[in-house]
Amino acid sequence: MLLGLVRAHAQSPANSNDTIIVLPFENGSGAPGLQWISEAFPEILSQRLSYPSIYALTRDDRLRAYDQAGIPAQVQPTRATIYRLVEQMDADYVVLGRYTFDGRTFSTSAQLLDMHRLKLLPESQESGALPDLINIQTALAWDLLRSLRPGFLLDKQAFSSSAPPIRLDAFEHYIRGITATTTAEKVQQFHEAVRFNPTYNEALLHLGRAYFDDRQYDQAVAAFAQVSTTDPLAREANFYLGLSAYYLGDFSRAQSAFNFVAMRFPLPEVYNNLGVVTGRLGDKQTSANYLQKAVQADSSDADYNFNLAVALAQNGDGQDAIHFFNEYLRLRPEDKEMRVLISGLSDPSRAPKLPVQRIKSNYDENSFRQLFFGIQAAAEERLSKTDPLTHAQFHVSRGHELLAQGFAAEAQKEFREAISLNSANPEAHAGLARTLEADNDLAGARAEAEAALRLKVFIDPLLLLARLDLRDNRADAAAQSVDRALQLDPANSSALTLKRAVAAKLAEKAQPLPN
Repeated sequence: MLLGLVRAHAQSPANSNDTIIVLPFENGSGAPGLQWISEAFPEILSQRLSYPSIYALTRDDRLRAYDQAGIPAQVQPTRATIYRLVEQMDADYVVLGRYTFDGRTFSTSAQLLDMHRLKLLPESQESGALPDLINIQTALAWDLLRSLRPGFLLDKQAFSSSAPPIRLDAFEHYIRGITATTTAEKVQQFHEAVRFNPTYNEALLHLGRAYFDDRQYDQAVAAFAQVSTTDPLAREANFYLGLSAYYLGDFSRAQSAFNFVAMRFPLPEVYNNLGVVTGRLGDKQTSANYLQKAVQADSSDADYNFNLAVALAQNGDGQDAIHFFNEYLRLRPEDKEMRVLISGLSDPSRAPKLPVQRIKSNYDENSFRQLFFGIQAAAEERLSKTDPLTHAQFHVSRGHELLAQGFAAEAQKEFREAISLNSANPEAHAGLARTLEADNDLAGARAEAEAALRLKVFIDPLLLLARLDLRDNRADAAAQSVDRALQLDPANSSALTLKRAVAAKLAEKAQPLPN
């Protein structure tokens, strides 16, 4: 809800994109037991600073940078070290802050460090009772957003009330869990967080990860399965649920979990794993198709080439298998056993034993999002000097590209941005309708399709309305939309396929009732 309100109250489409990193706040309090709050600020502020043109780096991004610089995660770096770390992460802004507690009042202050101008922006301050910690942090996020985006119009009260509520006791255990150093302690803290809030998706995800890292796959499956499927975290949860089920030998459940992710965020590692488990279930051709998609998405990954080569060899396609085994060897020339396998495939009289395909265990959605954000930032800088109609059309084209690749959520952002620039763009409304349909927001999809048709009569929204009507058992209305589409393009394959489905539904309705 918060992100939606942020979008709705942006004064104008963003013409700049910024990457921000929130560092742990300095504990200026002498009170015992409050050190956990240091890490609580990056967690809440990163969520609350979500904005169409702001990308907040994650705790994992920060810890990777610390690790590469040889800095322990618990160390408070000096200002000079911060400069070096943030330059490495290529962030535009850093949030620096501290907090104190005098026994009655909890106070906090924060400043944005502009990395391009090496300048600190004015300090923001908030205070209140300690049990109101999350509300205080949310108010501080509003202050920082106003510093970054002076055109942000949503008032502080509306911003705070729209933020998703979090129980403080559950949140404290969650933070203690993510900063714990042993699996046993992580499991204990995340269990406590879930005990206080059984629907705490972040805690459930991390509880599953703690079990997964400890190879307790049964418990991991149980935790991951409780993450709400409507939460964006469900993508990562289902990826690791799929891995856990795979290691348990439950390939059907693994296939279902990976398929859930592929439909929402089809990264190459997801296609790879879907291909491996589908092959284990005996569907060799579909397995090869998924593995082909993984190679197409990232041909430089040796394991993707290896797995596709195995699948092709299993399907009797020896020559193509040799090609991809050679690609694998080009990337992994040290693998001498593979050379023996290739020579065996080249000899029709021999039937070499094929190796087991390789599963991918690393889910890296953040890297894709950073890459996507970087491309978007470069495009926005180039397009900021163009007229709104041209700018909007770019977002429509980008939305269609992302939709074709299966990234419906990212495509939806592009179509919404196009509409904010030019609400009279029919293709933007039609594209948004398709993403809403994929998100199962059928009322929203219908509204956007009808908005597109009010601006221009064309095939895409007509077919979408026909699909919705067919789903609602309104075959007559669906038939009208399909007929209108075929008048525009009599040879359209999607329309012809839909016409057959509508005809079957109409024939079913026309069947006389049994006596």
